[in-house]
Amino acid sequence: MKVMIRRDNAGVLSAYVPKKDLEEPIVSQEKPDLWGGMVTLANGWQLALPEMAEGTTLPITVEARKVSD
Repeated sequence: MKVMIRRDNAGVLSAYVPKKDLEEPIVSQEKPDLWGGMVTLANGWQLALPEMAEGTTLPITVEARKVSD
């Protein structure tokens, strides 16, 4: 599914899923650089993010895989 990842002015990461019109903060991430690991959203969804180059700028839209609700 397409997911837009962004960071707000306070430095909080969030994910927006256009098909669901859902925007949730990212509450935990498996890898410190975010890419290629799992992230957990505030609503409990877990998403597997693709590998990306170090220093990838935000906001960015990626193809993520939903692992659980």
